[in-house]
Amino acid sequence: MKLTELEKPQPKANQLLVKVEASTVAAGDARVRASDFPAIFWLPARLIFGLFKPKKAVLGHEFSGVVKAVGEEVSQFEPGDQVFGTTTLLKQGAYAEYLCVPQKAKNCVVAKAPESLELKQAAALPIGAMTALFLLEKAKLKKGQKVLIYGASGSVGTYAVQMAKQMGAVVTAVCSTGNVEMVKRLGADKVIDYKKEDFSQDEGSYDVVFDAVGKTSKSKAKSVLKRRGHYVSINMFTSENTVKLKAIGQMVDAGQLHPFIDREYQLEEIVTAHHYVDTGRKRGNVIINISPAG
Repeated sequence: MKLTELEKPQPKANQLLVKVEASTVAAGDARVRASDFPAIFWLPARLIFGLFKPKKAVLGHEFSGVVKAVGEEVSQFEPGDQVFGTTTLLKQGAYAEYLCVPQKAKNCVVAKAPESLELKQAAALPIGAMTALFLLEKAKLKKGQKVLIYGASGSVGTYAVQMAKQMGAVVTAVCSTGNVEMVKRLGADKVIDYKKEDFSQDEGSYDVVFDAVGKTSKSKAKSVLKRRGHYVSINMFTSENTVKLKAIGQMVDAGQLHPFIDREYQLEEIVTAHHYVDTGRKRGNVIINISPAG
């Protein structure tokens, strides 16, 4: 990865030109860069994202920023709007000063950013929070049910803990020793330190097991699920839509959800940021400040 100069993009009729404030380095960004996909998705992922190298010359899956111009068919946004969203299957990612995104598309999404949050922090919401919401809804989590969230200290996990509590569930979080207190502060009722205890010994205890990092298995989860319990994982196919993105913004403005920011880097430090995410020690989210500091 390296910095280079590109021509400033111009919005098409259905697009917004966004001056990008911030992006993130999510686990998915590291996978695309390295073509390191789960075995079940390896071939389809390579066909989508690039067989021998990433199709996108500019990476970055999520962003926040300010609308600078709009195409003549755009009706829901205007210059000056603060927005957040994703670049899924666009030709260009979010590691750039300017980005053109469609007002409405099948894959990527964009919405007005929550008003109660710093704009740069809003960049950490779309992928992790939409994934958490999609999978909790898929699991049909209900008030009073017990859910175990494996990998609760990552981006998806931190959102899943908060959302599950808002849904009225009893939350057990699984994480490493150094993240126990952080996960408790997010609202977990109980925390299992996987370095000291095996969650699979707690037989028949949970209505839902949520694998937020793709590092456990359905067979292992079955041992702790109730008879009609549900298992969900980030290794399942998920989808993005504007309704979910807007709902996430509303949760933030209602004080029900907030992003946990582990580290911030400048765009010039993008290689260092990816190296850090590659260590597997990322907590919550890693922000890339695209606009110059100050």
